[in-house]
Amino acid sequence: MNALSTFIVVIQVLSALAIIGLVLLQHGKGADMGAAFGSGASGSLFGATGSSNFLSKSTGIAAAIFFSATLALAFVGNKRTGVGGGVMENLPAAPTTAAPAPTTAAPAANESVPAQNGAPAAPASGQANQIPK
Repeated sequence: MNALSTFIVVIQVLSALAIIGLVLLQHGKGADMGAAFGSGASGSLFGATGSSNFLSKSTGIAAAIFFSATLALAFVGNKRTGVGGGVMENLPAAPTTAAPAPTTAAPAANESVPAQNGAPAAPASGQANQIPK
């Protein structure tokens, strides 16, 4: 990441934190009914109705900064090096030093199959029906 994208990420995180704080400071819809009957909101810093307008406008400004930073990150991060092509064309080439696969011939019809993993060898096709006496 270069310095510009780092700066944009810092701005985005700060605006996100500001949005969280401003939303938590705002009153719900039920709080306006209490203020209408004199619940003591007139003694606040912004007056009876001033805080809702100030906090709403501040939240809107912080949201605009957040979305602008998001669009700027998308624009800065979407640098195309070539024209056209797909994602797979930018991958490095696969290593070509792989060992060749061993080749084995299939056993003939009258030969027995070698034992694998400690299993007994399978009899040849002519010996399957013979029972030792």
